[in-house]
Amino acid sequence: MAADLNLEWICSLPRTWTYGITRGGRVFFINEEAKSTTWLHPVTGEAVVTGHRRQSTDLPTGWEEAYTFEGARYYIKSKTFGKN
Repeated sequence: MAADLNLEWICSLPRTWTYGITRGGRVFFINEEAKSTTWLHPVTGEAVVTGHRRQSTDLPTGWEEAYTFEGARYYIKSKTFGKN
């Protein structure tokens, strides 16, 4: 399950943790002590929903790029209704 980003999530990070945001707008968490990162909040274990789907100008019309909660990239083709 994922949750929306809010101030409480940021304030509840353990002392050695910070967060970053990818170019696509996805939030990730950084453990400064262990020198590691994760998509999951270190306290709740949930990914943060940030609307990380985005339309890319490099993709053909009708396609968009998205990411799984684990960070894997995938592509979505919009379904067009009507005559072919």
